[in-house]
Amino acid sequence: MEKQWRRSMPLLSMNIVMQLTGLTARQIRYYEEQELIEPARTEGKQRMFSLDDIDVLLEIKDLLKTGVNIAGIKQIFEMKNSSAASKAVKRVITDTELRAIVKEEMQLAHRQQRASLRQGDLSRFYR
Repeated sequence: MEKQWRRSMPLLSMNIVMQLTGLTARQIRYYEEQELIEPARTEGKQRMFSLDDIDVLLEIKDLLKTGVNIAGIKQIFEMKNSSAASKAVKRVITDTELRAIVKEEMQLAHRQQRASLRQGDLSRFYR
C-alpha cells in the first residue's frame, strides 16, 4: 500500500518528464487533453507528474510505436481499468451457501475425528 502511495505522489516537473520519456511538452499536453493522463497541479498551475504517470506515458509511447492510434489506446486503458475494477468487486456469499460450506467443514472434521476450527468459533452460538 505504501509503495503504491509513493508511486502516485506527484513529484516530477514537465522538464524532467520530457527527459525521462523522450516526449515533447506538446505531446504530453495532448495526452492530458485526451484524458489518458491526469497530472496534479501546483497552486501556480504547474503540472506535476508521478511515477505512475511516467509509466502511462511510456506505455502510450510504446503503443503508438506499434501502430495503435489514440482511440485504440483509450480502449486499451478502459479495458484495463474495467478489469481491475471487476477484480476488486467481491462475490457475496448467500446464507444458504455459507451454511453449506460450514456443514461440509464440520462433516469433514467429524470424519477425520478431530475438532473443526469453525466448531470452536460457532460453539458460542449453541449451548
